Amino acid sequence: MKITEVIQAEIEEVAEIDCIQYIRNLVVNRTYQGYQTEIKTIYGRLQRELGVEIRPAPDEWDRLYNVDFYIQVGEKYIGLQIKPVTYEQTPEIYRWKEWLRKTHEKFEADFGGKVFTVFSIRKGGRKEIYNRSVIEEIKREIGRPGGEE
Repeated sequence: MKITEVIQAEIEEVAEIDCIQYIRNLVVNRTYQGYQTEIKTIYGRLQRELGVEIRPAPDEWDRLYNVDFYIQVGEKYIGLQIKPVTYEQTPEIYRWKEWLRKTHEKFEADFGGKVFTVFSIRKGGRKEIYNRSVIEEIKREIGRPGGEE
């Protein structure tokens, strides 16, 4: 039997539901699992390094302000946006910042604290914070006047 005949017979056995389930698993489940891993890894590290409680943002904040998490300091809120970056995207980070700038400025006007974008990158099989200097920036914002509890 030729390879093309075997392949053709195999393809004819694939049902539409098989394709739907495969795509659902690939796109929805794996993407969601990757997102959850990303968030837990970076979120957990930030919380430990900053020494403050970080809370998940309401869905409305994600849609209106591009904020995934927040830190409450007194009466103000500091927003956090976590973005995974592939090696190929690394030189393009400034584009992300520009795209998010307007919504983050609106968040600051509405809630008193800045929004920080934390970029993560896979390094040696682990998720790492790419822009580590953001941690010191967040610490300064936590200590900014008007934010003491």
